[in-house]
Amino acid sequence: MQDSKEYGGHLKFSTELLSPEEARSTMPVQPGVLNPFGTVHAGALVWFADVTATRLALQGADVSGGMSGFPLAINLQAQLMSNVTEGTLTARARFVKKGRTLKVVRTEVRSADGVLLMELTSSHISSR
Repeated sequence: MQDSKEYGGHLKFSTELLSPEEARSTMPVQPGVLNPFGTVHAGALVWFADVTATRLALQGADVSGGMSGFPLAINLQAQLMSNVTEGTLTARARFVKKGRTLKVVRTEVRSADGVLLMELTSSHISSR
């Protein structure tokens, strides 16, 4: 019989910059984003990059009537390159393509020391 453990987490981040061409966010490394080995969970890195990219793609969308116009991510491609156990992470999202119906965003997540941890490319379409 294996030893059973329960894991839980809490994700939080702040948007530091939101311009027509770039979004930048920070996320503290805290116990809720760590995997059982003590490094940032890959899912937390993807979530952080995806939310930052969506903040960029959301600009100009009229979502006052609900989900209509919300930039749905239809494809995510993540390249995980490194990891950390502490510090504050920074995500920087910029457009690769800024079309009317399709937006492609590339987001880099870096450590406090500037080390590239992950690059996420996401494609977004406006929901109907």
